[in-house]
Parts: sequence; structure tokens; C-alpha cells
Amino acid sequence: MKLYGEFSQVDWLNALQISKADVPSSFIIHGEWEHEENITQWRDILKEEMQLPKWNSVMGRHKGAQVGFANVYGAPMAANIVHQFAASGTEVFIQTGYFGGLSSEVKYGDIFIVTEAVMGDGVSTSYLPGQITVKSDPELVALAVKYCENKGYSYTTGSIYSTNTLLLETKDLIKAWASKGCIGVDMETAVTIAAAQYFNKRAIGLLTLSDHLINGDTLYTYTEDREAVEVLTDERVREVALYLAAGE
Repeated sequence: MKLYGEFSQVDWLNALQISKADVPSSFIIHGEWEHEENITQWRDILKEEMQLPKWNSVMGRHKGAQVGFANVYGAPMAANIVHQFAASGTEVFIQTGYFGGLSSEVKYGDIFIVTEAVMGDGVSTSYLPGQITVKSDPELVALAVKYCENKGYSYTTGSIYSTNTLLLETKDLIKAWASKGCIGVDMETAVTIAAAQYFNKRAIGLLTLSDHLINGDTLYTYTEDREAVEVLTDERVREVALYLAAGE
């Protein structure tokens, strides 16, 4: 009898109940708690040849490419998706979702193209023991930057700190993370990149600023203006993610 860490590609395909031909070439991993809303939206985006391999994921075709989407929250959920689909043959993973701002240089409306993630989530180091940071695939970063520049979309690049829970964040913690050179904090990016690299796959993070922590903003101090900017940025992040996923 095999345990999970001993599963082969065939084992995972059988577990997912999909064929090798159905495996997405790219998978978008979205970190947010609005599960039903996101799955409904992505069922429409990926409605061509759509499959529902897991309760929180959708697969379908987009511009000729087989693409997957999963809604996750936190590192363990992100790792579960990346691990299973990377082992099954998916080549590219794109982390989307939200981050808290740790630098006054980043502003609402920026697409955060993550170049590096500090592994503070408690799961990513299981995939890459001994490492403290993990880097996004440089080719994916370059493609995302070029796309944003061509479209005139505001963006920033840099390091993110991936933590294990947002509700224990304090002023001292965010100052410590900022002192490491991180311009944002999230919970999933480090493990998505780390798990992808464990299987020799490529990954990147494309994130939206939700709460500017360094300026005292929280998820509970939203304004109508902030929400409107966030909706627009989310649309642009989806656009960039689908561009990378389709390999255009």
C-alpha cells in the first residue's frame, strides 16, 4: 500500500479521476474565502469542456489551452491543489488573491508581481527544507511585467512574506516583515511556488492589495473607493493570469 508521498502520476490521475489528456497545462490558485462566488465566476470563464475534479476547483479550455482554477484559503489548501496537479503533469501555477501592504511604495490598484516569497507559512519548508525564501519563475515574471506595461496597468514587483494566519498580525510583526524587504504579506504564495518547484514546475504570484497594513488599514476599514479599485484590480489580475495560463 502506498501513502500520499509515494503516489506516482498514475496514482494521482486515478485519485482525481481524470485522464492524462485532461490535465491542465496551467493552474490558477486563488487565495480567498469567497468560495461560492469565485467558483461560479470561473465555471463561466472555463465553461468550454468544463470538468469539476474537486469540490473547490474547475477545469476547462481557454483560448485553446487546458486551464485549471482552484479557490483556496491558506497554505495547506494551496499545497493540496499544487501537489496533486503538479504530480499529475501541470506545468505552470499562478497564485492570485490578496496581500496586506508593508511598504508605502505600493498603492491600491497596483498588481503585485511577486518575484520572491519568504517562507513563513509553515508548509512551504516541507517542500524545500532548509530554504528561507523561494523565487518566482523569472520568465513568467518578465511576461507579466511586459503585459502590464503594454496594457498600461499599474504594477509593482518585489518580495512577499507568506504567513500562517492573518488574524495574529500586529504592528511589531508587520514592521519586522517590512524590515526584511517585503512589500506585502499573504498566506499562499510561498507554498504555491515551493510545491511547484518540488515537482520541477514553474510558478508566480499576481496579487491585489486588500489592506494597507503599514498605513493602518484593515479588512474592516473598507471604503467604497477602495472596494471599487479592488474590483478593477481583480479584473486585471485575472486577465494577466489567463494570459500566462494560455501561453499566448
